[in-house]
Amino acid sequence: MAAQATASPSHLQMLQLGASDSSGTVTPISQHSIPLPSATTSVPDGASLKSKDTQSLSATLATSSLPSAKAPQSRPDDHSLAFNKFILYENRLRFYVVASNTSDSRHRIIKIDRTSQEELAVVEDEAVYSGKQMSAMLKMLEDGNKHCGGLGRARVFFGIAGFIKFTAGWYMIVISKRSVVALIGGHYVYHCESTDILPVAFNHKVDKPTEEARLMNVFKQVDMSKNFYFSYTYDLTSTLQHNLTRSGLSPARQWSINNRYAWNHHLLTAAFEQGSPSPSTKSHWLVPLIHGHVDQAKLTVLGRVVFITLIARRSRHHAGARYLKRGVNDEGNVANEVETEQVVSETLTTPFYYPSAQDPSTGKPGRRPSPNFTSYVQYRGSIPVFWTQEVTGVAPKPPIEIPVMDPFYTSAARHFDDLFKRYGTPVKILNLIKQREPQPRESKLLEEYTQCVLYLNQFLPPGKRLDHHAWDMARAYKEKTRDVISYLEDIAEESIQATGFFHTGQEPFSHYLQNDSEVDQYDWRKGMSVQNGICRTNCVDCLDRTNAAQFVFGKRALGHQLYALGVVDTPNLAFDSDAVNMLTEMYHDHGDSLALQYTGSALVNRVETYRRMPHWNSHSRDIIENLRRFYANSLLDNDKQAAINLFLGVPAEKTSTRSPPRRGNYQKWYTDEHLQEAYPIEECEKAVIQFVNSRADYWIEYYRPLLFTSLGKHFAFSMNSTLKLPGKTARDINMSPFLPHNTPTPHRHPKLMDGVRRWMGTNSASGSRISRIDRSQDPKARSKKPHAIPDDTPKTLPEIVTRLLDPIVKEEQEYQEYIEQGQELLVTFSDEDDYRKAIYTKYWVAVDLAQGLEDTVELSREDEEKMVAYMDRGSAHDTGAGFAPANYEDIVAKLTMVD
Repeated sequence: MAAQATASPSHLQMLQLGASDSSGTVTPISQHSIPLPSATTSVPDGASLKSKDTQSLSATLATSSLPSAKAPQSRPDDHSLAFNKFILYENRLRFYVVASNTSDSRHRIIKIDRTSQEELAVVEDEAVYSGKQMSAMLKMLEDGNKHCGGLGRARVFFGIAGFIKFTAGWYMIVISKRSVVALIGGHYVYHCESTDILPVAFNHKVDKPTEEARLMNVFKQVDMSKNFYFSYTYDLTSTLQHNLTRSGLSPARQWSINNRYAWNHHLLTAAFEQGSPSPSTKSHWLVPLIHGHVDQAKLTVLGRVVFITLIARRSRHHAGARYLKRGVNDEGNVANEVETEQVVSETLTTPFYYPSAQDPSTGKPGRRPSPNFTSYVQYRGSIPVFWTQEVTGVAPKPPIEIPVMDPFYTSAARHFDDLFKRYGTPVKILNLIKQREPQPRESKLLEEYTQCVLYLNQFLPPGKRLDHHAWDMARAYKEKTRDVISYLEDIAEESIQATGFFHTGQEPFSHYLQNDSEVDQYDWRKGMSVQNGICRTNCVDCLDRTNAAQFVFGKRALGHQLYALGVVDTPNLAFDSDAVNMLTEMYHDHGDSLALQYTGSALVNRVETYRRMPHWNSHSRDIIENLRRFYANSLLDNDKQAAINLFLGVPAEKTSTRSPPRRGNYQKWYTDEHLQEAYPIEECEKAVIQFVNSRADYWIEYYRPLLFTSLGKHFAFSMNSTLKLPGKTARDINMSPFLPHNTPTPHRHPKLMDGVRRWMGTNSASGSRISRIDRSQDPKARSKKPHAIPDDTPKTLPEIVTRLLDPIVKEEQEYQEYIEQGQELLVTFSDEDDYRKAIYTKYWVAVDLAQGLEDTVELSREDEEKMVAYMDRGSAHDTGAGFAPANYEDIVAKLTMVD
């Protein structure tokens, strides 16, 4: 028996089989994961393990007298348990899933029955095992299941995305490959690279194989290897503000997981609706996935590193393709609903807390919230009225129809009441659709939307009403005299001032000193800041115009976030700087991802388009993207919608048994509790302190001292940054990323002709060098008109050559300045103009400052002679005056001689 135990390999050491992890976070084999010496007691037989009772697997181990292991202790409420690695063992009777933490020091196990095809039986062990205990457990299971194949070959995966059933039998969806895309407070955010679908039943019998195969193909059309993200220790379905302040919110807002943005919610809950309560909250083995976009880059500011994270969460309600999902449904859910969060944090410390003084009661080091985390949340969604677009012909833009006229706007009322619940008040509405058209199309929606807001506002209390701002962005762009971006920046500033943004600490004290010495500056904030309210942006598709507007809001918010962190001295960030260019690319990727999910093509009009700085190939690219949209919307959207409905568990209209939602009050359409302050500042401050002292452990996944990781594979090192922008070198590490670059104009002349045109007089004289800032503040420089080209300027090549061979300079004053620019260096001495007077004056002022005198005192004759002797030593023209270098020391000694 002892020999058999010695030869048996440890099952926990089979970690590299059947899965790949491109995140660079695979942990080496734990030193505790070694097999125990063989137990002297008997192991359970196969008959005892075949029973479907709910007896805990830990009871078997606890009752067995193992000489080298203690009974495991159950810790079901331990928030520090974070399992990010899973091993699957299988035989003919059941699956065994072992969940392990990063250091392989804690393990849990579940078993899934494989004998029943119709029902899914999952038994979870609530006990937490050490490495030795889990090795002993697997050894016992191996011996007890020899008659049905033992435990089989180990398969490593990184989470269970859910369970799905088509016509017969359940399938388990596991994440087989992942990659790190972001790091927030020491918590990694992963992108799902690939998944595997495993049949649960060993003898999976299908009565309708054709229908089963068809549904499987439809389900796989939702590509889970693109734009699905998850985290083991951080709730990606909620905002940073909600995660840190959850315990201080009202009961209606204290959700553990926001299932609106958990796209695999149906996969996590459908299998358990008729049995035991849904285990979806046990995130150590069921992983919620968000669908949207996650991007992170770092901003290097003179050695300080700032992380900028962009998270877009797409709602699973009323989700689908462009022309098939428009407007609002009966429940108040709108199409193309996306929540965008911009997190800006400085990485002075990794976690959400700072170390503080030692706690006298416990003797442990104290914690205080880190003031280096900020976030700002935006929202986009379709216009919340009933409207459709039928794709029946070949028209690229089908007409807009409003089939249902609800005079009480019940669905819109539900929609805005839900916004009040999630974000609080005020709710800003930025409506960017067209106002005037030759053939009314978008303007129909503008009129209906305006009437909807007017109707709902008349019943809201003052100060809580919807702020609707309609602006025709497309028309403003076509009018060349209007600056689209500047107007959006003004709206963004008003919105940010009204809603605020989230900041975990107070502003730096330097702001107080700066505001105390200057006027017309921002007020210094003594405590943390929260965001109450939201800006809701929309156009028709909520894509091109909306993304450009959200970028401007993000740029403005970035300035306030960096100002709150003490990185910049003003919230105003200049365009064409490294920081704004990086943010522009992040919002481009953000918009392209959302557009591909909704329409099948990337953005058509980008930020450069509305800045009137389009790329040379933008026109052809726009044509290609429009063709892609037309092709996808005409031919592919129906199949895409069917796949999304199957993935989300949306029943077909013919088979739906849901009753229509209950009609609410026509006048009091809102909930009083939702109009209260969503994030009260006092309660949020207490909640953040409670969070950092109970649930902010960052070393669970990030800090691993026993793991050797090369610097090139470390995510924080290889992250995109401003130093990796095109054209950047190692020298730019000390350059500020907030200074604008000299961008060439679209009609810039070739450099070859610069010298020729300088002689031709097309460029004004530069004169003395003046910085851009001084030039912008100089009224003369601002009012200076461009130099006009003279009429006799040569235009042909022979005339240019003749002029260059025999140049004629008409600007005599300019030429005289050029000739005399070095004359000031040739100083000559004369009695009328003594050049030493200025030097004497400076010397007197320096002596007075050194002595602390306010009034200037004239030098004595001896001091003046010393100064003259020192300044004139080595001067050839004063050699005759007795101030030669050879006798300078004698003169000074004579003047300083003491009687």
